Amino acid sequence: MDVRNLVAFVEVVRRGGFSRASEALHLTQSAVSKAVKAIEEELGQPLLVRLGRRATLTDAGQVVFDRAQAVLSALHAIEEEVAEVGAVRRGHLRLGIPPMVGGAFFPPVLGEFRAAYPGVVLQLREVGALRVEALVLEGEIEAGATVLPTDRSVFEALPLMRDVLRAVVHPKSPLARRRSVALRDLEDVPFVLYREDFALHGHILEACRRAGISPKVAAESSQWDFMAALVAADVGVALLPRTICRRLDPAQVKVLPLAEPELRWDLALVWKRGRYLPPPARAFIEVVRRHAEAGAAGALP
Repeated sequence: MDVRNLVAFVEVVRRGGFSRASEALHLTQSAVSKAVKAIEEELGQPLLVRLGRRATLTDAGQVVFDRAQAVLSALHAIEEEVAEVGAVRRGHLRLGIPPMVGGAFFPPVLGEFRAAYPGVVLQLREVGALRVEALVLEGEIEAGATVLPTDRSVFEALPLMRDVLRAVVHPKSPLARRRSVALRDLEDVPFVLYREDFALHGHILEACRRAGISPKVAAESSQWDFMAALVAADVGVALLPRTICRRLDPAQVKVLPLAEPELRWDLALVWKRGRYLPPPARAFIEVVRRHAEAGAAGALP
């Protein structure tokens, strides 16, 4: 059933006749009559009784009028809601943020986005960077933070931060007396490592392999504060980003630069290349871009 015919029919009933309906719709009276007749022919029943210039509803016409108003109201609601989404007054935004990254860059970004778009519901997934990339590819989230390098043939990437890893050791460790350490100095020290779904898990193991050592893994975690607590309990050594190390208690752990090799912790916001992004996601990317360009939290220009 043609929606335009329904509009004409409802207007005839509301206006009480064809001439007034045609004026309201800016159509000829003949066009309005054809629209109503098309519905009657489709349903096989008369909907209006024409008495001179007046038109009254038949019983079937009353049913169609009631239902048509509901249909047109629903269509109007769709138009309004889609317009609100387009203006980012409502909608959902699904993001993936690794726990290690969340506190380093995103609180002011999310605060600004929330203030600008209060009608958008934020759905945050706290998972490792590798899982973030998988969720983006699967369409489970619109965007997420990951550790560079990433596959630029698959992802669009907006660089966020440049950082390096530091060695975090127990204050009474013999290593704590040094000014810096190299990976090969850690060969006999147990590692407190990230979980396998964290990009840094693989990066660190690969760096150890290139340095000619095979690290002994004492524990794995997704939480940087728990990793630091394990170091403070003398479980092993952890390699944490410098940004995170600034938050650690110097009475509990000792932070040392890695002399060689330097291990990077460069972050980027990624989304699937070539995939449609809903307005809330596009708006979020622009907020992130402004923070990155302003150099927030050590971001790249």
